[in-house]
Order: sequence, then C-alpha cells, then structure tokens
Amino acid sequence: MLGRIAFCLTLCLAALGASAQTFVFTAIPDEDETRLRERFQAVADYLETELDVEVRFVPVKSYAAAVSAFRNDQVQLAWFGGLSGVQARARVPGSQALAQGAEDAEFVTYFIAHKSTGLKPGSGLTDKLKGMTFTFGSKGSTSGRLMPEYYLRKTYDAAPDEVFEKVGFSGNHSRTASLVATGAYQLGALNYTVWENEVEAGNIDTEEVNVIWETPPYPDYQWTIRGDVDKRFGKGFTDKVRQALLNMDDPELLESFPRSKFIPADNSDYETIENVAKQIGLIDE
Repeated sequence: MLGRIAFCLTLCLAALGASAQTFVFTAIPDEDETRLRERFQAVADYLETELDVEVRFVPVKSYAAAVSAFRNDQVQLAWFGGLSGVQARARVPGSQALAQGAEDAEFVTYFIAHKSTGLKPGSGLTDKLKGMTFTFGSKGSTSGRLMPEYYLRKTYDAAPDEVFEKVGFSGNHSRTASLVATGAYQLGALNYTVWENEVEAGNIDTEEVNVIWETPPYPDYQWTIRGDVDKRFGKGFTDKVRQALLNMDDPELLESFPRSKFIPADNSDYETIENVAKQIGLIDE
C-alpha cells in the first residue's frame, strides 16, 4: 500500500514539474532595446494567459544570439526575420514557422539618403550612389542586409564594398536611420516599418534624410517554434501557440509591432529568402 502511495506521489510530483516548466521566447533586436522590452513583455503577459503556462521573454544582443538561443533550447519560440528564421529552423529539426504579420508576406526595405547627397525622394538606385558611404543594419537582418545587398548586387553587378567608399553595419534599423539622419553615413537601408515609426515619433527629420528607393516585396518576419515543444508542454501545444498568435487582436499590442494582425505562416513561405541567402553567400548551399 505504501509503495503504491509513494508511486502515485512520484507521478504527481513529476506532473507538477512538467506543468511548471516556463515557456521562453525571444526576438531579434531590430530596434531600440527599451522599446523591445516593453513590446515583448506585453506579448509574454498575453501568451501566459492564453497558454496557461508561465511565459518569459528574454532579450538577446544580436540576431546571431537569437538563432543560437533557439538552437540551444534556451528559448522555444522566437520572433525572427526571414533570414534568421531560415537559419534557426535549419538547426532544429521539426521547427515550424507559425504566424507572420499580415504585412510580412509583402515586406519592403527603404533605401535612405542624407540631404547632403543631393539625392531626391524616389530617385532610385543610380550611378550617383557610387563612391558614397553606406550602412546596413545587422549583418543577419533580412530587411537591413540580405535583401538590400541582393538588390545592390543586382543593380551594380558588384559587391557593396566595390560600389561604396565605406560600408558599415549599424546593428539595428533605428540606428541606421539615426546614422544617416546625422550624416555619419550618406546612405542606408532599413525596415520600412521602423522608418515609419521613427518618423511618426518625431525622431527623424525628413528635411535631413529621405527615402530614395524601396525594394520589391518579399516575405520577412515570422514566429518560429521548436519542433520538440509538444513533448515538453503536452500534445497539441504547438497548435495552441499558433492559435494564440493568430487570435492576438488587442490594437495596442498589434500596434507595437506594428502589424494589423497575424496570419498563418509555413516554412515554405521563406524559400525565396533561403535561395537569396545562398546566392550571396550568407548561408551554405
């Protein structure tokens, strides 16, 4: 009898331990850290209510760190860009893209120029850009590096460091906007939503810097989950997380991304990103 009681107690304690696991997520650091913390703590609170498990957001310092945290199971869910999502899923078998913003199916990059260049809004990628200074965002950014580099190579038939006098990497989109606005770099490329947020917030003077070209649309940000979460959090947990993301309808929460809503995403949606990354040597064939 005592043996049966002990056995049942062990099972109960094991069940409690499993249910007490914390579901941890992160996000690529694509803009100011303070804004990121505010934005994703609100997401953590929302998911905790919807999933009925403890949920914690952990910030990371770089895009590469976000991918590493996902690979090492330090986080089970991440808000990735197109390229970082492809990289992360390749490292963790069975991982799935769950949801993307309605705007992410057709995302664009803005190329911006300081007024000292004499380049006008909408002037495009012309030979006038050659020999100027240029900054990307993070080295692992889809909208701040991968796609702008692809279109630069396509336009000039040369690598960026062969086109420009100096090429830099700002680290995030907000920093790119600031560096070009102050004239530290003459040109830059960044996520269009961050540009519009910065302009709306009054952080960018459009008399000093303007948009000279935007890329054709491409798929970008998405939520990606590890392939082993159902084993840890229970059968159907992946679907539960997907549904929670798709059901997110708080206007204030969505505006912080900013996205109008989240829609279903699939790994196959990002084949274009994977192919471009292979073409310019950012991931292995």
